[in-house]
Amino acid sequence: MQSTFDETRGGTHSLADQVARFAQAKAEKNGRYLDIASVYDGSYLQGKRVVVTGGNRGLGLEISKAAKDAGADVSVLCRSHGAELDGLFTFYDGVDVTDEAAIAAAAEKIAAAGAVDVLVNNAGYFYGPRESVLEGSMNYAEQLKQLDICALGPLRVSAGLHAAGALKEGSTCAIITSQAGSVEWRFTQNKGEGGDYGHHMSRAACNIAGVLLAEELKAKGVSVVLLHPGFNRTEMTKKYEHIWDVEGAVPSAEGAMRVWHEIGRHKHLEESGAFVNCEDGLRIPW
Repeated sequence: MQSTFDETRGGTHSLADQVARFAQAKAEKNGRYLDIASVYDGSYLQGKRVVVTGGNRGLGLEISKAAKDAGADVSVLCRSHGAELDGLFTFYDGVDVTDEAAIAAAAEKIAAAGAVDVLVNNAGYFYGPRESVLEGSMNYAEQLKQLDICALGPLRVSAGLHAAGALKEGSTCAIITSQAGSVEWRFTQNKGEGGDYGHHMSRAACNIAGVLLAEELKAKGVSVVLLHPGFNRTEMTKKYEHIWDVEGAVPSAEGAMRVWHEIGRHKHLEESGAFVNCEDGLRIPW
């Protein structure tokens, strides 16, 4: 018998073709996909302790704001933040997700105030130029940088908070990853062109780390969920602004609601390690 873990909401996986996925949502008048505010309820965050990496800008900032608006106590780990954000959250500056010592120091301070209910590993890095073997534009140093930040970063932060005692039974560790990490979907989304090696490899590695982490932390009652936040109109995706409209890219504030909607629906240990598309709430294949 198929386990609950292997089932997807609605009995199907998300569509690989982004254009077709968005078109289908419009044809079906899918309110969940097209108007997340119509179904979003962040009240479950009231009084919760939330930590967000890279929560000082872009999608991370909106994730942090949405949690605070819902009544959560929000701490942000980042390299630095602008003065305009002073007083908005508790900031731990000087924390690069590649710096184990900085992560450990921040984790100790966070743990001193008690357990964290939700850790959102959001910090990431996206190399702009296209990498291609045929075009001779490979950049191996950038590939390693993306792996270091996008794959090892969430693992370092999660391990650091757990070691400090901040992640305890009932805690959820959310990892903002990408559909780019799906090997199966490369045959659709990169059909006939390949390329952009660092981005895809780093997200695939991130996903493997998340699944292994989920299996290891189950014994401690800590859940892990991997989330593709959907296509968001951020500085990181600006190189794709010519397809924002046709592929259904949304403002970051909407993307943040999608993320919190799925974290709220996550069935903790029963679904730990799941890879979910926040656009429609369905699974993404490995």
